[in-house]
Amino acid sequence: MKLLALDPNDTFVLYGLAAEHAKVGNHAEAVSWYRKCLAADPAYLYAYFHMAKSLQAMGNLAEARAVVADGVKEAHRAGDGKAIGELSQYQVELAEVG
Repeated sequence: MKLLALDPNDTFVLYGLAAEHAKVGNHAEAVSWYRKCLAADPAYLYAYFHMAKSLQAMGNLAEARAVVADGVKEAHRAGDGKAIGELSQYQVELAEVG
């Protein structure tokens, strides 16, 4: 939290906090930190993927699908082929669930 106090918009720190919460199954808190990360930098593409994973773990498939769709759009804007591929694949997987 000391690093966050130095720069509350540090996407690396925000993403890291989100990932730590997700790792221990605290997905609601993880989603909150992923949202802060994306508010600071909408092009932080990994946050879309992992926020959707946390939303899926919470049973919120509709929001997970929307987050992935936003991530795909942002990945196209950024021209990030790897992120486009990963998010698009996850989009297909989410479409097949429930």
